[in-house]
Amino acid sequence: MPDANHEYGLQTTRQLPVVLVLAGHDPSGGAGLTADAETIGACGVWPLTIPTALTVQNSRDVSAVMPCRGDDMRAMAAALGEFSVSAIKVGLVADLESLDAVVDIVRRYPGVPVVVDPVLRAGGGRELSSAELIDAFHERLLPLVDILTPNRAELERLTDACWQNDTDRAIALMAAGCQAVLVTGTDSPAAGSAADKVVHTLHTPDNGRQWQWPRLAGNFHGSGCTLAASLAAYLAAGESLIQACELAQEYTWQTLRHGWQPVGGQALPRRLWRHPCSITTSE
Repeated sequence: MPDANHEYGLQTTRQLPVVLVLAGHDPSGGAGLTADAETIGACGVWPLTIPTALTVQNSRDVSAVMPCRGDDMRAMAAALGEFSVSAIKVGLVADLESLDAVVDIVRRYPGVPVVVDPVLRAGGGRELSSAELIDAFHERLLPLVDILTPNRAELERLTDACWQNDTDRAIALMAAGCQAVLVTGTDSPAAGSAADKVVHTLHTPDNGRQWQWPRLAGNFHGSGCTLAASLAAYLAAGESLIQACELAQEYTWQTLRHGWQPVGGQALPRRLWRHPCSITTSE
């Protein structure tokens, strides 16, 4: 009898890189687990997803957050032993219990690069974190992070008020144990930067790197998690940190350029824009 797997092209020997995602579920698909899984898959890598929280939200704002039980998260991670994880991406962590579970899960994969997108506030302004949770984040998770991807507002909230500029704030986070910080400028231009440009700055202990992208019109929901998830995907595929940052920025900018805006909502990145649309609608 012929090998059915071989006949129909089922991949049984080639190992895909795998990214484990720990993030909240956004029902709109603009951010969170769905967006991360789309992004990672579009980059040619396999996503595994463990929810840290469920949310009530649309593309504009979050109205409720329901953190997941830590033991449930640990059980989900334990069930995934058949996969060899090549990178980890962490998004929304909504309470101390789920933070402890995230830390426990990350520790199961020593040596695997960890990308953290510190989701602290919803686009509509709702606070998603607290001073106590940020302190615990510093103490428990930050020393395990290979690269943190805050926007400029998140960078400021994660550091003491004594620091006066982005560079000093990034250095303070690295002194606390984080290996690298990619500060994104999508929320607001840095002082001296052109208003029509988005500037992303990578800080590492040895050197730094800066990139500029044309600033696109409109307000976007999900750009930060798209960047962090694609960065994790490229690290999982074996790219160097700088190359992974470049590829992730290019991919993210294209998802925004091809974005889609529902009526009355914020624009959403189209992470699968390269896949032809088979559905047409009448005007």
